[in-house]
Amino acid sequence: MAESAAEPAGFMHPSILRVIEQKKRVKERLKDIKHRIGVYSAKGGVGKTTTAVNLAYALKSLGYNVGLLDADIDCPNISLFMGIDSKSDGTYPLKPVEKDGIKIMSTAMLMDDERKPIIWRGPMIGKMVSEFLENTEWGSLDYLVLDMPPNTSDAPLSIIQLLDLDGFLLVTTPQHISAVNTVRSGRMAKRLGASLIGVVENMSKGNPEGGRYVANELGCEFLGSIKESDEMWRLSDKGIIPFISDQGIREEYISIARKIIG
Repeated sequence: MAESAAEPAGFMHPSILRVIEQKKRVKERLKDIKHRIGVYSAKGGVGKTTTAVNLAYALKSLGYNVGLLDADIDCPNISLFMGIDSKSDGTYPLKPVEKDGIKIMSTAMLMDDERKPIIWRGPMIGKMVSEFLENTEWGSLDYLVLDMPPNTSDAPLSIIQLLDLDGFLLVTTPQHISAVNTVRSGRMAKRLGASLIGVVENMSKGNPEGGRYVANELGCEFLGSIKESDEMWRLSDKGIIPFISDQGIREEYISIARKIIG
């Protein structure tokens, strides 16, 4: 059997070239955004979106220009958490919806009925991520906070591949299994060259063993804990921002934001 011809020196597969070119376009499009932070968790239900939303408000309260991207493409929740009914007009470049001075973009803002399931395969989800990064008019921002999809699906991989993140903020809960899974996600991010900003323990019961375990295992900072609170869930379910309505929650998130800035 004849041997296949060797590739010429300097040969690069077309798919790699496409990624490189796309990354250049994303970099140019987002050149006026100083910092990009991904809020990430191993699984849903640990308070990732809650953390992303309230962190965005904390950064805004400290005087920064902030954008918030719901990168959980097929399960967008930011509109519900923030009580947003507004829709993007769908024209290019995409225009974020603004609330309380924060620029927000989500697939929910492009759908006629956000209660309908978004049933897309991986390539379509990856394309939507690209649309948000390449074709959204964010303008000048100090911070873009990304509410990442959980686990190691196509969407977080695409974001890591295309976007030069400052790093990931990991969210866990006190349960040991949640902490173990969060460590796995953190190791995946590090393996792909992403930095870890630190860990937040959500639904904390006072002694943040889960959050400290994750921080120790991954060699990153434990940023703080958000106490388990019926008030937090009550406000979020009504589309009311806990950061605005509850002084205790506000102080906890400002403390975390200051550590991230520092």
